[in-house]
Amino acid sequence: MKDEYDFSNGTRGAVVEPLNKTRITIFLDDDILAAFRERATQTGRGYQTLINETLRTSLSPDSAPLTAETLRKILHEEFRAA
Repeated sequence: MKDEYDFSNGTRGAVVEPLNKTRITIFLDDDILAAFRERATQTGRGYQTLINETLRTSLSPDSAPLTAETLRKILHEEFRAA
């Protein structure tokens, strides 16, 4: 092994950032993280992928909480159709 190495002509290998993803740092409760890691082990998928999918699902319009206004619209449409 040499005492010194010359990297002046070296080139850095490719650093590939995933498309449409941003690296962040967040704090999660230990039990939440443990649950996602356990689920990841059971499904064979990454726990970060599972967290991302859960967040995406919670943001979709289909998962929005049922409001009184939405319920009225649904009932009005159903009664009109009956």
